[in-house]
Amino acid sequence: MGTPYFAVPALKALIEGSAPGVILPEGYEIVTVVTRPDKPVGRGREVAFSPIKQTAQSYGIPVWQPGSFKKQENSQALAAYNANLYVVAAFGQILPEAVLDQPRYGTLNIHASLLPKYRGPDPITETILQGDEQTGVSIMLLDAGIDTGPVLMRQSVPISNDETLGSLTITLAELGAQTLQEALPLWVAGKLQAVPQDDIHATHTHMRQKEDGKINWEQPAATLARQVRAFMPWPGSYTFWRGKMLKIIVAYPQSIEAALPVPGTVLVHEETGHPILTVATGSGLLKIKQLQLEGKRVMTAEEFLRGYSQIVGQILG
Repeated sequence: MGTPYFAVPALKALIEGSAPGVILPEGYEIVTVVTRPDKPVGRGREVAFSPIKQTAQSYGIPVWQPGSFKKQENSQALAAYNANLYVVAAFGQILPEAVLDQPRYGTLNIHASLLPKYRGPDPITETILQGDEQTGVSIMLLDAGIDTGPVLMRQSVPISNDETLGSLTITLAELGAQTLQEALPLWVAGKLQAVPQDDIHATHTHMRQKEDGKINWEQPAATLARQVRAFMPWPGSYTFWRGKMLKIIVAYPQSIEAALPVPGTVLVHEETGHPILTVATGSGLLKIKQLQLEGKRVMTAEEFLRGYSQIVGQILG
């Protein structure tokens, strides 16, 4: 059960077999892939298949899109598959207890954090926003709560200073697939213990909205730089200039001893013969490397200044 790209490496791992050094038992069979119903996207409102549906179809695996499992007829139809185990990765639906109790070996979930830290729907964004130096994945046994079930296995990875939501999602999706491959045969063989989480150390995340990407220039530059990375590619980090949206694509914090003008003020100075575009914040400068004005392509700061030099001295927001 899955929907976005995050679930794809795990499905491929189950289909294609073991990772180096990991031998999956013979006899695994994927009876169906469950994903959320197709929905129209974009301005053209064309119906788009989820990444997990596209992957399953490319391998000839049946795809089922029943909608909510709170409906008894869907829960009963799922039970009819007689699956021994359910594997969940970013499915986008909270499964009721009636579903979780169906399979013999329970329902395993690949969660993109080191539980109990960052329970909920958006752990990858949150770990970048908080400036964590490491994150990872947890293979857990789902229960009726939201990411509260016992953990079978965790694997961690460091977070680099230029990691974005997009790049870290890819890393954790691959790590999740590898960790599932290690945990699954041990769990089925009864050689892996499900360890309860320590609720005292639990933290929670929430689903981000487009409005969350609006930049508050009174925040410190270090905080804003993390926001730019955490919200790339979605919801993006943006401000406004002359009534148009201005997206900040790549940016880094820069500390400064001198007094700064009003937060949001655009500044420029030369560095090794090249103009450097910065914006004053509540603490330090935000050094802009790439940006995009509404209706235009993504540009480097130097390209942007050649076409829009009048932005210097202006206050964004």
